Amino acid sequence: MEKIRWGIIGCGDVTEVKSGPAFNKVEGSTLVAVMRRNANLAEDYARRHHVPTWYTDANALINDPEVNAIYVATPPSSHEQYAIAAMQAGKPVYVEKPMTMNVDSAKSMVAAASSHQQKMVVAHYRRAQPIFKTIKQLIDEKRIRESRIVRLTMFKKLMSEEELKNPQKAWRVNKSESGGGLFHDLAPHQLDLLIYFFGEVAGASGYGCNQKGAYDADDTVTGCIEFVNGVMFTGVWAFTMDNGEEIDKCEIIGDKGRIEFSFFSHSPILVTIGHQTDVISFQPLEHVQQPMIQEVVNYFLNKGRNPCSGEEGVKVMDLIDRFTS
Repeated sequence: MEKIRWGIIGCGDVTEVKSGPAFNKVEGSTLVAVMRRNANLAEDYARRHHVPTWYTDANALINDPEVNAIYVATPPSSHEQYAIAAMQAGKPVYVEKPMTMNVDSAKSMVAAASSHQQKMVVAHYRRAQPIFKTIKQLIDEKRIRESRIVRLTMFKKLMSEEELKNPQKAWRVNKSESGGGLFHDLAPHQLDLLIYFFGEVAGASGYGCNQKGAYDADDTVTGCIEFVNGVMFTGVWAFTMDNGEEIDKCEIIGDKGRIEFSFFSHSPILVTIGHQTDVISFQPLEHVQQPMIQEVVNYFLNKGRNPCSGEEGVKVMDLIDRFTS
């Protein structure tokens, strides 16, 4: 292939700004077709984003000869189905996070990629962003000497009644579509970055429960990880804050100091050693997936490595299952 000609399955909200426009902005890439079950919405997306072809049937898009790579951006319940269908058709796949519904489904996707000899990348796209590459560099260069303890706190307000009545938002807490609650929607980015930062997991355990009863899925999750290198992680996620008291904070504590950052806001990195705190700031990205999409395109064109393999996606799904099952 000389150029990646993308087809998107599921051109919903996540593709409007975060990812969709980037397929036409990175080198060696163009967006040629989109699919959504609602014909009016599919046509509207194609018109607004200047995409030449739109479909209401995923298989029609997969088998379009003008499409040579597939981006699966539907809810997780259909990730396995569409990814495997694309690979059976001889096309590489970029699949949204969470990779799928559970670890067994993720393993099936990896097996399909192997059996059909197709490339697959999981959209844990934050690992390609400059801020998280910088944190990885700080850790690897031992800026705080050896990393020892990692503490994550994520509190978000309870979803409103209006949000729970909106299908475009409520699916995220529908276990049959998302695999779980908001933990399944947001934590994959965080757990993937922990693996990116610290490597192989030696052991993990956790607990999920529903404290508020606003929906069926877990709304509160705790988890612990021991990494092979000895780093110990503890995290708590609570999507139950009626008063809007929201926190998105991670601390990496080392022998010499600490690194503090946020996963989802535009807060700077704080590196504290002794009484000195250095502030490292970054400009927000217009399309948060663009750096990752460039790396995916390079990989599909045999110009770079896989930025996040299916095997790495399996590790994240395994942690999610351990924390919530």
